[in-house]
Formats: sequence, structure tokens, C-alpha cells
Amino acid sequence: MTIERPATVSTPDDGSPASPSVAEVLAEADARYRALFEAIDDAFCIIEFIDGPNGPDSDYVHVEANSGYERHTGIPDIIGRRVRDLAPSDADVWVALYGGVLRTGQPIRFEREFEQAGRHIEVAAARVEPPSLRRVSVLFRDITDRKRAEAALRESEALARENVQRVQLALSAGAIIGTWLWDLPSDRFTVDEAFAKAFGLDPALGREGLSLAQVVDTVHSDDQEGLAAAIREAIARGGAYAHQYRTRRADGNYYWLEANGRVEHGPDGTPLNFPGVLIDIEERRAVEAERQRMTEMLRTLNETLEKRVEEKTAELMAAEEALRQSQKMEAVGQLTGGLAHDFNNLLAGISGSLEMMQARIRQGRLGEIERYMIGAQGATKRAAALTHRLLAFSRRQTLDPKPTDVNRLVAGMEELIQRTVGPQITVERVAVGGLWPTLVDPNQLENALLNLAINARDAMPDGGKLTIETGNRWIDDRTGRERDLPPGQYISMCVSDNGTGMPADVVARAFDPFFTTKPIGVGTGLGLSMIYGFARQSGGQVQIYSEVGQGTMVCVYLPRHHVEEMSEPQAPPQVPERTETGETVLVIDDEPLVRMLVVDVLEDLGYTAIEAGDGPEGLKVLRSDQRIDLLITDVGLPNGMNGRQVADAARELRPDLKVMFVTGYAENAVLSHGHLAPGMQVVTKPFDMTVLARRIRSMIAD
Repeated sequence: MTIERPATVSTPDDGSPASPSVAEVLAEADARYRALFEAIDDAFCIIEFIDGPNGPDSDYVHVEANSGYERHTGIPDIIGRRVRDLAPSDADVWVALYGGVLRTGQPIRFEREFEQAGRHIEVAAARVEPPSLRRVSVLFRDITDRKRAEAALRESEALARENVQRVQLALSAGAIIGTWLWDLPSDRFTVDEAFAKAFGLDPALGREGLSLAQVVDTVHSDDQEGLAAAIREAIARGGAYAHQYRTRRADGNYYWLEANGRVEHGPDGTPLNFPGVLIDIEERRAVEAERQRMTEMLRTLNETLEKRVEEKTAELMAAEEALRQSQKMEAVGQLTGGLAHDFNNLLAGISGSLEMMQARIRQGRLGEIERYMIGAQGATKRAAALTHRLLAFSRRQTLDPKPTDVNRLVAGMEELIQRTVGPQITVERVAVGGLWPTLVDPNQLENALLNLAINARDAMPDGGKLTIETGNRWIDDRTGRERDLPPGQYISMCVSDNGTGMPADVVARAFDPFFTTKPIGVGTGLGLSMIYGFARQSGGQVQIYSEVGQGTMVCVYLPRHHVEEMSEPQAPPQVPERTETGETVLVIDDEPLVRMLVVDVLEDLGYTAIEAGDGPEGLKVLRSDQRIDLLITDVGLPNGMNGRQVADAARELRPDLKVMFVTGYAENAVLSHGHLAPGMQVVTKPFDMTVLARRIRSMIAD
């Protein structure tokens, strides 16, 4: 065989052709090798074992690969890539397979699913000699289509076996009542005698051949449209077919049956044959109809039951509402009875003292007046205290909320509480560090704490231990629902004792007004109800935890108030006893007696007083040029303007005007829920005239 050489190949001096150089021979061999390498249609590569994470020969790298590699595996640019980078989870398996070939020199052949490429491959591997090269040649062939065909064949065979079994079972059970074979290109039905009877046809026609129109002629008119659609759909797609419908038999009645068949297509997709069987489902449909009838009966019964339950529930709710109304009336009766009893006693003291004062004045025995006056004032103060407790219970008392450090408040009360409960009871204070501040009326909180301490003392007649504990509390949704509180941050002040405790029925009524377990004449039964009303009005709650023989703990929960820094309480300013500068005070009150008393106090202090009976009359004065240094107004005023509206209008006319609200029934909405602007204060009726005078002097002097 003669090989043509390029013209540039050098020749010896004698003119004969020169032998090719080593480089040329190697290049030519490499070209033949590459041509043969690329001529292989299957995927082919050479791998070289290298040191890996598990020691020598525990990893390999692809050093050569033909173009068929990417076609068969779907992995591009394979040269230079390691198996542990390509398939980290399967790397040890591949290394073990090819590593065995490298060690033993024995070729292997196997099939494997290549998950990274989503393909099935057939693999043949052999060692590249000599072994010192540490190389293995690998030939891949994509057999994914073959595997899919095999799987489809297995599924088809399984389905065929299942269908055969079903037919055999149906035949043995007598369920199949007829068979048919429909030649689709000629539209010719051949049916057995049972099929013909099921369709009310002449069996002789079934043997000769029928058209589709003849077959479906006896199908119930309501079922014909659905049957036609099912047949068209089965013919178009091929494969299994099943449909239920009614046919008219020779007796003129319609019976349910189910047709099961299979449409066979030719290689070009042309529908060829449509064989099938008929199954008698009349009994099954009867059972289904009976089940549906029973279901409908149950549904009707259920609807009727729901209606009866609703009616019964409505009756129970009406009875419950009547019971609640009865309980309300009982509570109102208890409340009014207690009020009538206590106020009759107080009014008797006041009325009797006034009558005796009047008698002694007529008799000229003026030296005996003072003791009756003291008695009347004492009864008045007790009536005022009772009124404040009732307002606290109804959550309508006048509060003066301030940012309060409850730890500091409790510490300031500790000595008073110890003196109140006596030496036989040990008082322990447990104050949590970093207690959050709360916005609360500190005076009312002190009263609440003292009331709780007295209750704890009365529960420990033989002495014991009283503990006052504070804490920060996070209330979540579930706990908030249990305690009737919005979720959020709260502080708690708990007073506990190791006294007699309370049974559950007493705990349930503990907050009722005038309810008490103390002996007659000891306590009013308003202490806990006052604390409850105060806590609820302050946005908090009160909870009682008690066990008979073990003791009781009462916890007051109050919302956290966000402030930068708590200020120290300041002493009230020292003001002069009597003014000498001619300040003027406008007094607006619809009660003439109260207005007269306030004016008398002002005149005794040396102030000029101007009176008005309602808001519009007071505004006339405010719109004038009259000097006004302080406005004193009742909150509940007649004739269309309440005290807050008068104060707002006055601030529009005189922005720096100081305002004192006087009220015996604090409407929170009127007073902005206790949050008053600077230069505004509240005095609660009934008030001590000395206290009123001090507050007036303090406001004007500021």
C-alpha cells in the first residue's frame, strides 16, 4: 500500500523518498486513533484513578471521551471532571465497580440507571494495559428507550392478566351477560345471544351483524347522548372503555348494565376493533338507589334534628337569660338593700346631729354644738367613702392615673401594713428587679393593697405569713382569654396568706357587692368589689387563687406603661393662706347649694368669685374682658354643654386658663379617660372644704 506524502517532506541527497520522522509517525497514529475514537457511535471514555478522600485510588478523573459520550449520557465537557463532583452520593459505588476492574483485570458488563442524566445505560469496562497507568476504558450505550418499552410491555401484560382474571371471575360469578365484537371500519356488530336479549334484539340479527344505530336503538333516551359521547371518546384515544346505561328488554322494562371493552388501533392509529362484554348491574344500582334513599332520609332527619337542636338551644338560652336576669335582680336587690341600710344609718346620724345642733342653738347651749358637728362630719365622710367604693365597683370613680413604680409604692406601704396586721403576722415583700412601670392612680392602688392586707389578716386569726410579691407578666392570647385581658405586657401585685382559704363557691362570689363571710357588723362586703372595679377601670384584672386550709392569693394585673424614666414624687408646693392680689375665679355649677359653698370658700380665701348656672352662661363671661384666673366647672351640666366642652371652649378663648373639674360621677369619655391636659385637675364630690381650698390655692399659685 503506497502512502502519498506531502510535497514538503524532505528527501535524501540521492533523490529517493525520505523516511517519516518519529513526530510524523506519532501524529499520524494519533489521527488514526482519534478517527477510530470518534467513529464509535456509543459513549466511550477513559478514566484514570487518583488519590481521593478515602486514600489511594478512591477517586477517578475522566481523561478522554468521544463525542458520543455527551449524546448518550447528556453530560457535556466530561474531560477533567471527577466522579465525586459528578455524583457525590453514588461515587463510592462507581469507584468500587471500576476499581475492581483495575485491580483484577477482569472486564465487566452491567446495566444501571444514571440518575444525574435521567437515563438507563449499558456499561462495559476493561483495564487499559499496563496496570501502572491506573486507567480503565468504559463503553456506554443509552438503553433508556429499551427500558421504557420493557416497562410498558410489563404493564400491558399485567393489565392483560388482570383483565383476564376479571373476566374469568365475572364468568364464574355469572356477572357477564353478553359479549360483542365491533368491526369499526365496516361498522358491523357481532353479538352473542345473551347480548341480543339484554338489548331486546333478535338473536339471529346478532349473528348476522348489526350496525351501531341498531344496537343503541333500545338504549334509554336519557342515556343515549352520554353513551354516544363515551363511545366517540374511546374510539379517538383507544384503550379501555367502560360505561353504564339502561336498555329496554323484551318485557318492555329498562334494566341497568355496564359495558366494558377495549378499542384496538392499528400501527398507523386507525381504529380497528372494539370487543367487549356486558355486566348486569341492576342489583348494584338498586342497592345504590336504596343507599341514596337512606342517605336522603338521614339528611332530612339530620336537618330536622338540627332544627330541633336549634329550638332546644333557643329554649335553653332563653332560660339561661331569664336566670341571668334573675341573678341580676338578686344582685341589684342585695346592692340596694345594703345601700339603703348603710345610708339610712348615715343619714340618721347626720339628720340627728343637725337637729340637736339646731335645738342647742335655740337653747343657747353653744358649747355642746361641736360634738354634734363632729358626728355629722364623720357620718358624711363615711357616706363619701361608701360612694367612692360603689363608684369603684361600677368602674366609674374618678381616677388620677400617674406613671407608678409599684415596687416603690409597696415599700412605702410596708410599715403601715405591718402596723395594721399586727405583730402576730409576718409581712414579707418580694420585689422583682426591673419591674415595669404602670399608669395607675397610686392612691387607689394603695387603698387596694391595704384592703387586701386586711382581708389576709382576717383570714389568719392565729397569726401567719403575709407575702406581697410583684412581677412582670407576658399575657398571650390563650391566657388573655382565660383572664379576660387583651394580650400584652402587664405587671402583677399579688398578696398571699397561709390562712383559712376559701371554697370555690365563695371565690365565685367574692367580687359581688356587699357579699362577705365575716360576722355581722365586721366589714361592708365592698372591699374586693372596689378592688375589682378599680383594676378593670385601670385596664387590668384581679384573680383569686385559694384552697381551703392552705391559704389565698389575690393578684392584681395592671398594663405596662412605657416611660423613659420614673420621676420622684414631689411634695406639694407651699402656698399662701390668703390671696392679696385680687385673682378672679369663674364657678359653673347647676346645683345652687354646691355653687354657693364653692363661692363662700373662694371669698374666704380672698378671691373674687363669678357664678354661672350652665355652660352657655359661663361662656358669656369667658368671652368678655373680665379677668379670669381659674375656671371651676361641674362635669355634668345642662343645656347642651358638659363641663369638658366648656373647658375646651374656654381654652380656645384663653389658652393658658387653669381648669378644675368638680364631679361626683366621672364620665371617662368626658375626661378623656383620665388623661387631662396640663393645667387641669379633678376634685371628686363630696369634697372636704379644706381640701378644696388647698387645691384652689395650689392651682392659682402655680
